[in-house]
Amino acid sequence: MPERESNDNRGAGRDPVSSRGVMTFKTFQEFYPFYLGEHADRTSRRLHVVGTSLGVLQLPLALITGYGGLILSGLVTGYAFAWVGHYFFEKNTPATFKYPLFSLRGDFTMARDVLTGRIPW
Repeated sequence: MPERESNDNRGAGRDPVSSRGVMTFKTFQEFYPFYLGEHADRTSRRLHVVGTSLGVLQLPLALITGYGGLILSGLVTGYAFAWVGHYFFEKNTPATFKYPLFSLRGDFTMARDVLTGRIPW
């Protein structure tokens, strides 16, 4: 069974909700606690960090080699690892579908927080 952690960063009771019951976020600072709550499973976080790292590493390779296909490959790699984490470990839908820009920033922020020890690896 995948390890799940209690995540007090989820912002329970503080998530902005519209009059239609749909969560809305005006700032990344409002969104990030929600994002962390959607990544409570340690294996999922690890997959996100690995996927984000591998995806980002392909960008300079694209510039060095001149092979633009590595840019697309980097995107596919990053999202593939993340979506495996969501569908098989978190059992939730990636926030990318509703909040694409906040989610992309969340990927980089969470990777930084994991790599600096702010969030458990």
